[in-house]
Amino acid sequence: MPIGEQACTYACLILSDDGIPITVEKIATLVKAAKISIESYWPILFAKLAEKKNIEDLITDIGAGGGGAAVAVAAPTGAAAGGSAAAAPPPEEKKEEPKEESDEDMGFSLFD
Repeated sequence: MPIGEQACTYACLILSDDGIPITVEKIATLVKAAKISIESYWPILFAKLAEKKNIEDLITDIGAGGGGAAVAVAAPTGAAAGGSAAAAPPPEEKKEEPKEESDEDMGFSLFD
């Protein structure tokens, strides 16, 4: 992450946490107070973002970007299935996967 992007991110978080409106001037002031030299377009980009999006919402929606997780639904059994006795599926057996052979097992190595 470029230093300008990181500095402006922290400046926006500081301003948002204090309840101060996020503007180009305030971002630039915080970055300058931290004695960080950045390109002039970074504060402008972050101020425009803050106009369109609420910073708190961006923080809390960080994990909401992709598709939803799969939901496991238990099959109804016994009385919940309408009174019919359903046979429970047999428990799944763990299948052992064959062990991978190492170089030592093959009789050679990379350093022979």
